[in-house]
Amino acid sequence: MVSILGLALLAQPASAADPARPGPAPTAPPSIPAGWTFQATFYGWATALNGTVGVRNLPPAKVDASFGDILEHFDGALMGALLAKNGDWMILTDLVWAQLTDDAKLKIANDPALKVKQRLLIASAIAGYRLPLGNPDLDLSVTAGLRYQRLTLDATLTPGTLPFIDLKSNQTKAWLDPVVGLVLQYRINERWFFNALADIGGFGVGSQLTSQGVVSVGYNWTETISTAIGYRALYTDYKGSGVRTGTFRYDTTMHGPFLSLGVHF
Repeated sequence: MVSILGLALLAQPASAADPARPGPAPTAPPSIPAGWTFQATFYGWATALNGTVGVRNLPPAKVDASFGDILEHFDGALMGALLAKNGDWMILTDLVWAQLTDDAKLKIANDPALKVKQRLLIASAIAGYRLPLGNPDLDLSVTAGLRYQRLTLDATLTPGTLPFIDLKSNQTKAWLDPVVGLVLQYRINERWFFNALADIGGFGVGSQLTSQGVVSVGYNWTETISTAIGYRALYTDYKGSGVRTGTFRYDTTMHGPFLSLGVHF
């Protein structure tokens, strides 16, 4: 928040007997920063995965990679975000690439094992406008945008006594969802801050439903460097089909804590 202090200049008329003496040069008031400001954020999201996945002609399988399984199931990730603000307007972009591997049991004869490797790309872009709440430390913006998801599933089945089941399956699905939501930024004091984000979308355009929630608490170390810790959850209910690949069902929640480093410029 930038505030402007008003300056009052008091002048007395010079008398005829006294020569006028020049006063001090007026000082220009501080100016409000104009144009765009930016924040690049690099973060690590310790994702867990819960839900059901169905590929080709296989029955839907329950997938459950808990927090205790993160190191075992988490293969790698690349994550980052860019926030741009200008007056009451904001633009937020976010990119997540992650790979998880999990084993599941199918509830059919002999409980064959299904190994699922998931590679997920999530790219989001939203624009927001700040609501006039009257609190200089609180920004609440309504947002609208798009979320693109590209999911590749490699499924390997250990069939036991079920040789008629396809042993390996690879499917790639991509879809684009419209999303609407809210972004909240609250400055607790000069150092501490609280951020939150929530959105919902899909509505049958891409997925049947997608929603996301993010909360974090952060600290400004300098004017350019901040860190934060928080929790993020992303739910997706997508169903697709093809003549050759059959039915594809992805009804899962990715969730977990994250740590972030922000660079402001």
